[in-house]
Order: sequence, then structure tokens, then C-alpha cells
Amino acid sequence: MTSPTELQMNAHLETMAQKLRKTILTMIHQAASGHPGGSLSAADIVAVLYFEELRINPQQPQWPDRDRFVLSKGHVCPVLYSALALRGYFPMDVIYTLRKEGSMLQGHPDMKRCPGIDISTGSLGQGLSVAVGMAIAGKRDKKDYRVYCLIGDGESQEGQIWEAVMSAVKYQLDNLIIIVDNNGLQNDDTCDVVMPLGDLEAKFAAFGCSVQTIDGHSIPQIRAAFSAIRKAENSSKPHCIIAKTVKGKGVSFMENVVAWHGSAPNQQQFDLAIREIGEIQ
Repeated sequence: MTSPTELQMNAHLETMAQKLRKTILTMIHQAASGHPGGSLSAADIVAVLYFEELRINPQQPQWPDRDRFVLSKGHVCPVLYSALALRGYFPMDVIYTLRKEGSMLQGHPDMKRCPGIDISTGSLGQGLSVAVGMAIAGKRDKKDYRVYCLIGDGESQEGQIWEAVMSAVKYQLDNLIIIVDNNGLQNDDTCDVVMPLGDLEAKFAAFGCSVQTIDGHSIPQIRAAFSAIRKAENSSKPHCIIAKTVKGKGVSFMENVVAWHGSAPNQQQFDLAIREIGEIQ
């Protein structure tokens, strides 16, 4: 039986995911540019990370003992910027500067401009390698922080992803959590058409990771997956969560539509999308 406290936290995180989705759409609409599809598919995962799971301090973005988060699929930075704004890393009105010249909110995360960004990302396939390096550093420095890395399934067609996984297994990085936003679509078509990935759970397991597959839009399942990882500390295996998601989740005309990978909504589409997401409780 789920306790009242658990139910309250689930409801809180669902509300934060709703706020993330509205902020994502607002900033992309304002910029008339950006990537809504993958940002929306990752919103529930990012909500749990930034409003419960991560050990972070917005007043001290460079706190040495913080957990690290690497957005390897850097083009979906609107979901990360939304979380950082809602957590208080910078004022909310900064979201209206997305992709503008001189803004801290560039089209890919820039660690030199934006507080709360642990590493600049954008070239797909490379973020996980950086996360592996961070996790190795944590081990060698005898730190207890965790490193969380969100990758895409289209990105997982990159060979560097699997080189990074091999390194994570070799160095027994049980402080590394790989999260795959498995929404099935990428820039040009479905992942199965562009380059079939096969059974991702079996692949990560075969490389030596501890793997869970979950509904990436179920707040209870996301929370339970992170809880299971915490209980499995000192397992000597890196952890992987395959999160089954829907690209464009929350907006009916964007869901599972390849064209919304990197298109901004016009005013009519934006108004409809905001109505569909609904009133925030």
C-alpha cells in the first residue's frame, strides 16, 4: 500500500512535470526555435531528478559534493533549463531569452554561461563519456556523489556510447546512472527505420550493467527505479534505466510525430498545447 506521504510526493512531482512542460513550450514558442519533442518526453524523468532525487544546492551550483547531471542529448536543453529555473538557479524571466545572442540559455547547454550545467553538451554520443569520467573522479576522490546521465535512443546508435559503457563496467562505476529516453523517434524518422537498436535492455545487460525498464511517464515507477539503485549501492555495476517514453508527451498533436523533433509551435499551436497540458493545481 502506498503511504499518504508517497501519494503526496507523487502528486507534487506530477505537478512539477506539468510546470516543466508549460515552461518548455513557452520558451520554445518565444524563441520560435528549439526541440519540443524530446524535451517533453523527458519531463517526468527530469521532474523526479530535480525535485527529489538529485543532491544539489541552487545557491552553490559548484558545491563539490553535489550530484552531477549530464544531459548527453543536449538539444533537449529546454527541459533542463526549465528545471533549473524552477529550482531557482536563475530568475524565471530568463527563459524568454532562449537561443538569443548573448543569453545564458543557448541552443545546447553551456557550462560557462549557465549556472547548474555540469558540462557543455551537444555532440551526440559524447556526454556519457564525460559522465564516466566524472564517476571515475568521484571514486578516486572517495566522494559519495552520484553521476546521472540522460541519453537518447537515437543517440545510442553512436559507437561512443558503447565505448563509454564498456569503460563504466571496467571501472565498476556503481555511482553512475544511465537513463535512456527511449521514445523511439529521432530527427529524420523512427529509430527502427534509421538504425534499429534491437533490445536495449539486453544490450546494456550484456555489457555488464544493472538494468531496469520502466514507464518513463510513471512518476511512481521512476521514483522506484532510483530507490532500487540506492539500495544496490556497492554493487560494482553501473546502473541503467530504460525509460519507455512518448516523444512530445502531453500534447496530442506532438505525440509520436517526427516533425516535432525540432519545430517550434506557432501561436495557435502553442495556445492549444498549453490548454491540453491543463491547469496547474
